[in-house]
Amino acid sequence: MNNGGLLVAGTTSDAGKSVVTAGICRWLVRQGVKVAPFKAQNMSLNSFVTREGAEIGRAQAMQAQACRVEPTALMNPVLLKPGGEQSSQVVLLGKPVGELSARGYHGGRQQRLLGTVLDCLAELRGTYDAVICEGAGSPAEINLRRTDIVNMGIARNAGLPVLVVGDIDRGGVFASFFGTVALLSPEDQELVAGFLVNKFRGDVSLLEPGLGMLHGLTGRHTYGVLPFRHGLGIDEEDGMGVPPREPSRARGSGSVRGTAPESDTAPPVGEDVLRVAVCAIPLMSNFTDVDALAAEPGVVVRFVDRPEELADADLVVVPGTRGTVRALEWLHERGLAQALRRRAAEQRPVLGVCGGFQILGEYIEDDVESRRGRVDGLGVLPVRVRFAREKTLTRPVGEALGERVEGYKIHHGVAEVTGGEAFLDGCRVGQTWGTHWHGSLESDGFRRAFLREVAAAAGRRFVPAPDTSFAALREERLDRLGDLIEQHADTDALWRLIESGAPQGLPFIPPGAPA
Repeated sequence: MNNGGLLVAGTTSDAGKSVVTAGICRWLVRQGVKVAPFKAQNMSLNSFVTREGAEIGRAQAMQAQACRVEPTALMNPVLLKPGGEQSSQVVLLGKPVGELSARGYHGGRQQRLLGTVLDCLAELRGTYDAVICEGAGSPAEINLRRTDIVNMGIARNAGLPVLVVGDIDRGGVFASFFGTVALLSPEDQELVAGFLVNKFRGDVSLLEPGLGMLHGLTGRHTYGVLPFRHGLGIDEEDGMGVPPREPSRARGSGSVRGTAPESDTAPPVGEDVLRVAVCAIPLMSNFTDVDALAAEPGVVVRFVDRPEELADADLVVVPGTRGTVRALEWLHERGLAQALRRRAAEQRPVLGVCGGFQILGEYIEDDVESRRGRVDGLGVLPVRVRFAREKTLTRPVGEALGERVEGYKIHHGVAEVTGGEAFLDGCRVGQTWGTHWHGSLESDGFRRAFLREVAAAAGRRFVPAPDTSFAALREERLDRLGDLIEQHADTDALWRLIESGAPQGLPFIPPGAPA
């Protein structure tokens, strides 16, 4: 295979593009193919810092792990971090370059980034045997096609074949497949090689007549039917929505946000479970920080938005956010601010991460993010925060609770710690902890030590499992994605598609893109 490539598009957002891309990557690397992921433009508040200090989407970082390669900024050259309904921070090649409204971005700036995006893709294709690209939303968003640099725009410019993924669990997948192709121009349609059905429940033989009809209508092959499986997600992209408030219960499951409510709780090692409540603050960022807690047997994680839901929690987490001052106001509006102060005074465990850490401090001076000037925090940690225009993007390594800890930092707020006990560049006062470090709970020894402290403070007879390896669980999940592709996709046809491009002579499906 030489410079092969594929664009995984979807009929909708959340159709399974990220998961399918990761699965194809893991399948290929197990065949001895040197492969890399790529997403030209990503909109997400769930991001990661590469070793060179570049910020990219966490989905692309996890896809790089599926490829068994180190993630780089080339794999996600444009990252949009929403700051509200109307504007986003634009991160270019891992560094923030400014704020733009949706109209401003799609009105011209996006198209000017096409050259940069294509250069990144070309560099990856010159280095790897294959590059598996992920689209965004749907390629049939006809209102955005003129400035598109992530779906058919990148496919046309790079000559990539396109595989369209549809989530059959939502219903209407045949209409979605047909309509997606039929709303594309003839030139775009030439690259749409076929379809992949995702999240199918039941007997595949009942689906086969429909797949035959779809082939008759479109002239395009269906490259596989992937069955519905729980706990196969990778770190999710969607940062605008508040995660649903179901508990996370499956050991080794995917993101807490996507955990299936009917999955079983792994039994605790000790006599008690440990209950973790995560404040579902607006513009929540890196909510996957708590996934490592959810992976522990006997730890039940849920997202909450009411003060009474903190009452039975053994640990409350205030996560990161792209809108620290707005999140602080929301906590006051919901009555959660007073509940958090009360918990801190009662020496009941609270953990603030990044923006959550800043919220727990004495005050915030923000002339960058909200431009609100000085705003009082909750005052439970001796910390004063000043927002700097330059973003901190690092991968720190340190020690806490006698254990080695690795993490990553993504923040504008500069914290001045004036007291308390040192804790991961932040501080601890009693049972209230604060740090800018994302990902620290993925360090197994530290996580176990932290949970032991929480359990002791909460009076719970909870014992962390001695053998939970979060890295191993991630690897297991990626292998399961690779298995899904290997067992349920037409891998010979998929290989030919990646190696040789879209089949010639694919028929045009009217009406095509509107003029």
